[in-house]
Amino acid sequence: MDIRIHDLVRTYYSEGKQIRALDHVDLTIPANRIFTLLGPSGCGKTTLLRCIVGLEAPDDGEIYIGDELVFSKAKNIFVPPEQRGLGMVFQTYAIWPHMNVFDNVAYPLQTQKLAKEKIRERVSQALKFVQLEGFEKRPATKLSGGQQQRVALARALVAEPKVILFDEPLSNLDAKLREETRKELRSFLTELQITAIYVTHDRIEALALSDLIAVMRSGRIVEIGEPKKIYFNSDSQFVADFIGRANLIKGKVERLDGDHALFASEIGPVRDLNSQDIPVGQEAYLCVRPEFIRLSKDLEGAHNSYNGKVESLIFIGEAYEGEVRIGETLLTTTVDPTADFREGDTLAVSFDPDHCFLLTT
Repeated sequence: MDIRIHDLVRTYYSEGKQIRALDHVDLTIPANRIFTLLGPSGCGKTTLLRCIVGLEAPDDGEIYIGDELVFSKAKNIFVPPEQRGLGMVFQTYAIWPHMNVFDNVAYPLQTQKLAKEKIRERVSQALKFVQLEGFEKRPATKLSGGQQQRVALARALVAEPKVILFDEPLSNLDAKLREETRKELRSFLTELQITAIYVTHDRIEALALSDLIAVMRSGRIVEIGEPKKIYFNSDSQFVADFIGRANLIKGKVERLDGDHALFASEIGPVRDLNSQDIPVGQEAYLCVRPEFIRLSKDLEGAHNSYNGKVESLIFIGEAYEGEVRIGETLLTTTVDPTADFREGDTLAVSFDPDHCFLLTT
């Protein structure tokens, strides 16, 4: 089931100041996709989620869930949360500590006063789906963080919602468990073929989980796209930098040759770039991801090669995080852990133009 949002506005007042949490947001979330709202703290993503659920009433605009209008300021419509047919998984899981696993999952069905046999059947199916069979009588306080997250997911699914929403549900897990649970969650949601809206400020989570990502900033949607498009060919400097480490090299388009450009940059000329319809003379930034920058002791004949000096190398296990200086420009790079480089070395620095893109200023 799709969700359509038209001209949504939400304003707060704090210490006499007006804060526009949602600034005329227009958005369509397609059915049966995992759609992530990504952005820094305070960008409005959780406020948007709460408005969709019905936990907050916007100041203006409309929200449709499928063909049903659940909020309209102009038409004075506000469908309460319990009537919107949505499931919700919170950051804190909201697991009842005095209940066992079965009762936690069964709670939404018990409030609907379903028959006991029907409740047992639905809870059994939900727990089987999240791989918690046999945990029915386990006290909630005896569960690990990952197990509690799965109980929260089962409870959200047991009522067979039209849409399920997640508000940073993995942020309380340690790094290893977060990675494992992220894979499980992606697998669960893909198998369910359900519309899922996921809120996070973690770019890795967004890239790993999503079919589509909407990046938010200051109450607005900045860009929407598939993970690879957002990462490798963003339309925005803010998005390119936020979605991953980015080297932004300033310059301007000096010459066009068909759909290729010669870019006069602060590190020197960069040849054979995709022009991306940027005209000659236009100032722009060249975006190069650290993983695509190559260092070598002998790359004199390489395309787009520059002399640089290694400023720092930090070992992080699977790689070195490095910084290399070309003139006055400092670039970050990822270096193979077996590379025979040292801080202070003068090296050739190169990158493939197919792995770069231009952003207008």
